[in-house]
Amino acid sequence: MRPVLFEVFGFPINSYGVSKAAAALVAGYLLAREFRRLGWNPDRAWSIVIAATVMGFVGGKLYYLAEHAGSLSLHSFGPSGFTWYGGLIAGVLTVVVMARRYELPLGQLAGIAAAPLSLAYGVGRIGCFLSGDGSYGQPSDLPWAVAFPDGTMPTMVPVHPAALYEAAVALAVGGLLWVLRTRWAPLHVFGLYAVLSGVARFLVEEIRLNEEVLLGLTQPQLWSLVLVAVGVGLLTTGRRDRSGREPVASAAA
Repeated sequence: MRPVLFEVFGFPINSYGVSKAAAALVAGYLLAREFRRLGWNPDRAWSIVIAATVMGFVGGKLYYLAEHAGSLSLHSFGPSGFTWYGGLIAGVLTVVVMARRYELPLGQLAGIAAAPLSLAYGVGRIGCFLSGDGSYGQPSDLPWAVAFPDGTMPTMVPVHPAALYEAAVALAVGGLLWVLRTRWAPLHVFGLYAVLSGVARFLVEEIRLNEEVLLGLTQPQLWSLVLVAVGVGLLTTGRRDRSGREPVASAAA
C-alpha cells in the first residue's frame, strides 16, 4: 500500500491519481487502435476517452455526495470518494453525446469500447488498493487479508482486499473481450461486458461493508442487476454481424 508514490519538488504524486491517469491512457490507446482498424479518425477516440473520463469523475463524485448526503464532511469533497455507477452513467451518456456529434454508429462504438473500459477499470482499481481509499471488504483472517493503517481511510484490522479482487476480474474480462471483439457482433461484446461486470460487482458486494437498502441487497447490487439485465438484453437481441468492420465514411473525417 502506497498512497503517495513519490514527490516532485515537495508535491506528492498520489497512487490514486496516477492509476486513474494510467487507466485513461490504456483506454485511449486501445480505443484509438480500434478506430484505426475501422478506418476512423483515432484522434476522436482520445477526445471521447478524455471527455468520458472527466464527466465520469464528475458523475462519480456527485453520486457519492448524494449517497452520503446525511453525513457529509470536508473529507467528502476531497480527491477520494467516488461511486463507480455514478461515473459509469455519466461516462455512458457522454459517449452517446460524442458518438452523435461525430456521427459514429453507437452500437459498434460500444462493442470496441468494452475491452478498453474493463481493462481501464482494472488498472484504476489497483490504484484504489494502493491508496487505501476505503473500498475494502469485511474483516478477514485469510493469508492475503490486508490492513491499511496509512490508507486514505485507515483501518488497522486485516480485511478482504476487495479492490484487488475487482481488478483481477476486470483485467481478465477485458482480455476476453479483446479476443472476442472481432469475432462477435459489437452489441454482443458490450452485452457480455455488462453481464460479467455486473455479476462480478454483485458478488464482491457480498464481502463489502455497504449498507443493505432493499431486499437484503446493497445499492451497488441493485445497479449490478440492472447492468446484468441490460447485458442479457443485448446478448439475446441485436444485429448478428460478426465482422464488426463496417466502414463509416463520416467518422474518418
